[in-house]
Amino acid sequence: MTYGDAAAERRTALVTGANRGIGRAVAAELYGRGLRVVVTARNADEARAAAAGIGPGARSHELDITDPDGAARLSKETGPVDVLVCNAGVLLDAGTDPLSAPLELVEQTLRVNLLGSWRVAQAFVPPMVGRGWGRVVLVSSGTTAEFGGALFTGAPGYSISKSALNGLTTMLAAQTAGSGVLVNAVNPGRVRTRMMPTQQTTPEEAARFIADVATLPADGPTGQFLTERRGQG
Repeated sequence: MTYGDAAAERRTALVTGANRGIGRAVAAELYGRGLRVVVTARNADEARAAAAGIGPGARSHELDITDPDGAARLSKETGPVDVLVCNAGVLLDAGTDPLSAPLELVEQTLRVNLLGSWRVAQAFVPPMVGRGWGRVVLVSSGTTAEFGGALFTGAPGYSISKSALNGLTTMLAAQTAGSGVLVNAVNPGRVRTRMMPTQQTTPEEAARFIADVATLPADGPTGQFLTERRGQG
């Protein structure tokens, strides 16, 4: 996919949790499509190594999305960010159920998967609105209840966090409607990562779809939950 009205100038993309797996693959895919890329991760050395492996000019920054001030500080260091991919996430309560899941794990999951992405969006989306162009992608899951799905009870904290992330997506899209900023959630499906090491889909395959959503043209959808199977319809 070419990115239409973004082609007039080189855009900058920031990806959270980009030191490995889907996040790193998305950063590499966007870099290959001609965007400037900012790789972020909690571990500065890992972020730096990932950026070096992507190619010349790829930048790295340390970012712990659970740090109340981290995203705001980073927004002052990176300069304008046009494409934001909120990928960082955790799966901590697999194999539990709603009656047995340790609530401290649920709280930690919500801090990362929901509040972390929300915090990053608050830091980077308002400047996009001010400039009149932006693309925001929140990496979600098929374990959620919205858009015709059903909550998966075998990882209740994770499922609730991603369901809430979908709700955040619709609110951000409504708030930015008509501004030139498009906000969507994506379900990349079951991808072979450290979370799911036995799956067949590679991070690189998932990244191509996520990058398509991250580079939508001006008439693309917003406030939607998009899957590779359904495309952008």
